[in-house]
Amino acid sequence: MMDRVLFTKGHGAGNDFVLLPDPDGALELTPELVAALCDRHRGIGADGVLRVVRTAKHPEAAGMAADADWFMDYWNADGSFAEMCGNGVRVFSRYLVASGLTTPGPAGLPVATRAGVVRALVGPAEISVHMTTPRVYAASTASVGALTVPGMAVDCGNPHLVCALHDGVPLDGLDLTVAPAFDPGVFPGGTNVEFVVAAEPVAGTDLHVRMRVYERGSGETQACGSGALAVGAMALRDAGRDAGVVAVDLPGGRLTVTADEQGRWWLAGPAVLVASGEVDPAALGAPGADDQAAVPVSPAVGGPAAQH
Repeated sequence: MMDRVLFTKGHGAGNDFVLLPDPDGALELTPELVAALCDRHRGIGADGVLRVVRTAKHPEAAGMAADADWFMDYWNADGSFAEMCGNGVRVFSRYLVASGLTTPGPAGLPVATRAGVVRALVGPAEISVHMTTPRVYAASTASVGALTVPGMAVDCGNPHLVCALHDGVPLDGLDLTVAPAFDPGVFPGGTNVEFVVAAEPVAGTDLHVRMRVYERGSGETQACGSGALAVGAMALRDAGRDAGVVAVDLPGGRLTVTADEQGRWWLAGPAVLVASGEVDPAALGAPGADDQAAVPVSPAVGGPAAQH
């Protein structure tokens, strides 16, 4: 039987995660355990799990060990893997620094992911990450109920389908309690689906949009960082711009996408650690199990320094 497991709970603009410190890759993490941890009624509750493991100690990441000490082993709430999570990598970076596992250098903090190594600039409130360059590669559609919306496929290290709403279709009226339908020929491994409307300009940015997202393996979430990157890339493309700053408002808050003059793409936003504790895996998901199976025992390290 697995012993109690330490965890930290964190979020980026409401997109929340359970972080599991496992430097040596010794934790027996399974899809069933991940799904139980993410269960909002019988577990801790989260959109996904971030296992904090040394890059050299994870078989999928060992080849990146020369470039990054730590690997973000990200699992969706349903126990499936994901290649990239833009909010997750910011929360992961916050945890590494706040827990004393690393100190960022002048070029930022390298983090290994299934989509490659990204680099985080850690600030007191926001974290900005140099992300994989988004690639727009195909036209497609998504359907919500009787509504079918044209969109574009965007690869951000993971798949996205960005659909702009027109003709007065209200963003807030979409029913995202069920997964939007999409073309499996374009997305054989599934996709995240973003719905977007234009918004009034805000100071310090070039473009402003609002979006909602249905994440593959997690359902509708309060925010999706890689989804915001895909939406920002499409907004700049549609405006005929190679560079610029896009404010992306989601139900959980604002993320900022920047394409700079050097061709680099950045995602910035809050990253907050809210609690740390321990969880009894044997009690997870069990009807009638002790309500204290997952008990936060202290404020997360660095909590006051990480504000919205």
